[in-house]
Amino acid sequence: MLNMTSVIILDEEGEVMLTMILFLYFTIITVVSYAVMTIDKSRAKRNNRRIPEKTLFVLAWLGGSIGIWFGMKHFRHKTKKRSFTVGIPFVVITQIVVVTIIFLSI
Repeated sequence: MLNMTSVIILDEEGEVMLTMILFLYFTIITVVSYAVMTIDKSRAKRNNRRIPEKTLFVLAWLGGSIGIWFGMKHFRHKTKKRSFTVGIPFVVITQIVVVTIIFLSI
């Protein structure tokens, strides 16, 4: 059985490569967020039950804001909702600033 302690990536000195782990995390959450926007747009076209906006914002704040933003642009989805046209760019900028500050302080 594979557990989380056996999935740690080490560099030459034996330290955890935080950068690689964060890169993988943000890549995965971005792809998942984009996929969720794809599903929501598909459901909207078919008048099916939608994914709650709260879920989309939670994904954005968890690091998937770029995926949500690309989904908005690619599918022209949620582009008339002010909470998304202002909120998602705000989340993107906030996350870029926070990640930049963290990496400059390391």
